[in-house]
Amino acid sequence: MSDQMTALQEAIEQVEAGRMVPYLGPGVVALSDTAAPTSPDALCALVEAEVRVPKRASGNLWSAAQYVESRKFRATLNDIVERAFAVGQAGDNPVHGWLAGLRPPMVVDAWYDDGLINAYGAQSKDWGWVQGVSRNGEWIEIWTRAYNSAAEERPEGADPAWPSLIYKPHGLARKGSSFLMSDSDYVEVLTEIDIQTPIPEEVRARRTGRGFLFLGCRFDDQMLRIFARQIVKRSGGNHVAVIEGPLTRMEQRFLDELEITRLDLPLSAVADVLALAPA
Repeated sequence: MSDQMTALQEAIEQVEAGRMVPYLGPGVVALSDTAAPTSPDALCALVEAEVRVPKRASGNLWSAAQYVESRKFRATLNDIVERAFAVGQAGDNPVHGWLAGLRPPMVVDAWYDDGLINAYGAQSKDWGWVQGVSRNGEWIEIWTRAYNSAAEERPEGADPAWPSLIYKPHGLARKGSSFLMSDSDYVEVLTEIDIQTPIPEEVRARRTGRGFLFLGCRFDDQMLRIFARQIVKRSGGNHVAVIEGPLTRMEQRFLDELEITRLDLPLSAVADVLALAPA
């Protein structure tokens, strides 16, 4: 086994021991048999296929979403995005299945799909999730909402007694839920995120003393770097990221800044390691 595969196996063992927090990006969804978008670029292309956006916004998900919201109203954006993720998946996702069976203290799920929530729901009831919400149309200062495993809202927030918590910082793209996507969604969050106000208290508690294992993430977008930086803030260090291929200059700077060990491996390597684990 190569040194990088050994390091990956050790990181997975750290997750299983509760000492590392899995941080899932959109690339994890690509391990499923699904037509749902598996990157910001792919989702942006779907949005632009339905609404023509100006050149200045084209190719940038957050700007394209802002244009749709401003010119076609928020309901149009919600409809496009919800339909994009309503396709579901035909087979099991190895990462989702592993985490649902393991139920670690916390998983950060930084994409809009509900695959991990569905996988958890098939396994147990002693868990919940907390998600970022859009303040579009809201009249109160709100950053997140918490739900138990039955999808019932908990106004008091995430329950510290839950053995496992899913944190979806960008929200959930399904009917009846909410998500952050347009520039206006993020503007107030980004104003406050440096002082941690939008980060739920229970998330801050569960990251303490733990490192992070980044799977299916790229950090070639400033928005994604800002969120990851603030979620990881004041954690226990010892971070690992599985990212295959060349990095952008800003990605490399980000990894260096947070002292993240990069493993140049395909995400399929994670599935390979999981498949070798004893049943």
